[in-house]
Amino acid sequence: MNAIFEKLAMYFQFPFVQYALIVGILIAFCSSLLGTTLVLKRFSFIGDGLSHVAFGAMSVAAVVGLTNDMWLVLPVTILCAVLLLCSGQKAKIKGDAAVAMISVGALALGYLVTNLFSTSANISSDVCTTLFGTTSILTLTKLEVWLCAILSVAVVAVFVLFYNKIFAVTFDENFAQSAGTRVNLYNLIMAIVIAVVIVLAMNLVGSLLISALIIFPSLSAMRVFKSFRSVILCSAITSVLCAALGILISIVAGTPVGSTIVAVDIAVFLLYTLAGWILRRAKH
Repeated sequence: MNAIFEKLAMYFQFPFVQYALIVGILIAFCSSLLGTTLVLKRFSFIGDGLSHVAFGAMSVAAVVGLTNDMWLVLPVTILCAVLLLCSGQKAKIKGDAAVAMISVGALALGYLVTNLFSTSANISSDVCTTLFGTTSILTLTKLEVWLCAILSVAVVAVFVLFYNKIFAVTFDENFAQSAGTRVNLYNLIMAIVIAVVIVLAMNLVGSLLISALIIFPSLSAMRVFKSFRSVILCSAITSVLCAALGILISIVAGTPVGSTIVAVDIAVFLLYTLAGWILRRAKH
């Protein structure tokens, strides 16, 4: 045990490890706030779809030689999020069908563009890194950390300021609209926030594992708690702890960061499921 702590202490002397932990905690916290809303609105898979859109945009940005792909990736992801969340019942292709179509199409086109036009000597490694977040979280610059911190504060501020409206829109859009709530506006706000979080999360777990980061903490909290606020609070705490533990384990064991965080999330979900079962048995 002492050897593990000594190894962690040695690694924490390096700035890239400090950056990874800071960004990981911030992204996990923001993801957990949105996860509950997406689960209850039955848009759990939207994180996966938008992450594939972001992958496609990143591929195009790499081909055209953009030094900072955020200027292309973020607007494209926001646009797709708005189209998915704000189209409502008016869309001819709705819900999971629209998400699946955009997800598969963007992933396929992104990989095709990468293969046809990329100048990289190791395309497979580049694609694997983007999809699974193998090393990107450990190569963050100070500027990227500050950008992540600013965007995370903005996400939390939006969620806190519009908490009541988000709560109303999440549970019953028709009732919220009849009560005077501007449903389309708050769906637009949520779409933008979701897109921002997904683009940030790609550095942490990669595009294929983002849904796990968003969904697992909320599902875990729902095994034990029932009220919206309790689920949000429990989900946030769980997500932050899982992200921190996953990063620490990956440093000690030398495993991929994104996959390790998701594995921890799965283990915690099973623990919450067991705890929920014990609590229900105790009540009866």
